[in-house]
Amino acid sequence: MMLILAFPIWALLVSGIAWFFPDGFIGLKSWIVPLLMLVMLGMGLTLTWQDFLKVWQHRLIVAAGVTLQFLVMPFAAWTLSMLFGLSLELTIGMMLVGATAGGTASNVMAYLAKGDVALSVSMTLISTLAAVIMLPLLSWVYLSQTVEVPALSMLFMLLKMIVAPLLLGMLLNHFWHQQLQPIARFFSLFSMAVILFIIAIVVALNANNLTTVAWTLVLAVMLHNLIGLFSGYWLSRKLGFDSVIARTVAIEIGMQNSGLSVALALKYFTAASALPGALFSIWHNLSGSVFASYWQNRDKVNTRV
Repeated sequence: MMLILAFPIWALLVSGIAWFFPDGFIGLKSWIVPLLMLVMLGMGLTLTWQDFLKVWQHRLIVAAGVTLQFLVMPFAAWTLSMLFGLSLELTIGMMLVGATAGGTASNVMAYLAKGDVALSVSMTLISTLAAVIMLPLLSWVYLSQTVEVPALSMLFMLLKMIVAPLLLGMLLNHFWHQQLQPIARFFSLFSMAVILFIIAIVVALNANNLTTVAWTLVLAVMLHNLIGLFSGYWLSRKLGFDSVIARTVAIEIGMQNSGLSVALALKYFTAASALPGALFSIWHNLSGSVFASYWQNRDKVNTRV
């Protein structure tokens, strides 16, 4: 858990290394998709068919949370891009972040925030599967007037990157659960390492452009994440859910699978389109850590009272 909390520091460190020594990372661009498939395989190793029963038990909350996620985050990404006058390439990157699924680090943050971990895992699972359809669809809806979005190609790519390795991981877990437990325990650490590696590659690919990156992009990325966190909490409370559920939904909505958005940006668009996802990876772990710490301390104070 401390490694998750230190993620922004590691992300800044690898970004600095990639910036000063880009040649060591640029040639590794083709590694991104296979590594993300390994992450999804690892996620499958931590899941069983019974986990889908938990999703059913939380079906109303999960449905509300995932619906909010795919309504709030894409619209916020598009609105911020228009307000800040971002270029087409950066707007594409913002939309890919906004239309993707919840990130796996959200499950750890939900635990640290004393949220509902079972709900967090359920939302991550369902939003990941829903993103197979929603990500290309939403990208097409918001961007079709300004850029050609290969929605069908993205759909098959996501099936290959998400569904196939996830199902394979679950099958392996079903038949060789005991033997694979030592590997499954390192899943979170491996996922973080992959995201750090992807950030390094994106920074290296944009090394010449980073000095001219406008603060408007950084601000747009920060606001995008904060809109997800605060709207997730506020809307959940308005729907009648308690604070524990609301903070869980907030983390799930605010913390996106930016690694996936970066991979899609590099495959279908440009290196510049991957920048919002790389920046989001750094920032959402920092804000998520602060959010979780706030609820930890608040719950301790309420317990004493």
